[in-house]
Amino acid sequence: MSTTGPVVGFDLDMTLIDTRPGFAACLRVLAEETGLAFDVDGMVEALGPPLDLMLRPYAEADEIPGLVDRFRAMYPEIAVAPTLALPGTHEAIAAVRAGGGSVVVVTGKFTPNALLHTEALSFDVDHVVGEVWGVGKAEVLREHGATVYVGDHVHDVEGALAAGATSVSVLTGGCTEAELREAGTHHVLRDLTEFPGWWSGHLATGATAFAPGP
Repeated sequence: MSTTGPVVGFDLDMTLIDTRPGFAACLRVLAEETGLAFDVDGMVEALGPPLDLMLRPYAEADEIPGLVDRFRAMYPEIAVAPTLALPGTHEAIAAVRAGGGSVVVVTGKFTPNALLHTEALSFDVDHVVGEVWGVGKAEVLREHGATVYVGDHVHDVEGALAAGATSVSVLTGGCTEAELREAGTHHVLRDLTEFPGWWSGHLATGATAFAPGP
């Protein structure tokens, strides 16, 4: 994909939005319907991996596709309304725009549900690509020419590095600064309120040209 300005990729859950209330509510309904004993609090704190991976400790392999389908089906009614933008999200997106850039959201979330969040919260983004995880995000980032990828999880770092993009990590998710730095992230921010300042400095270095990863 060609672009006239820098492209920044953002993860969604716990990077742009606080998914915890809606995710927990869906899990509780799913538990009531199926009788499965989910560790809801523990799963909420570990947000990041795809849902099918998170369900593996609680259900047989052949049950998981049906559980995922049911979770996705109930999600729009239960999870979208209580989900809010994390501090600094709109300002971070606006900073990219002010620098002549475009924004792509690259997430492991089911794409239709990811779109519901970006639309409900009026995020000014160009593209939303879901159902990709870890190094699988690299292909999407390369396709869109992203030079920066912002996430909260060590697997977001993996995706950024595999794409040859600058990895920026925020501490609003379940990973610690030590874990993110060990994974190889280039920059750690407390949250997205710090992104505009970082982005301004990044633009000043001229480090916005797309360089394909391996």
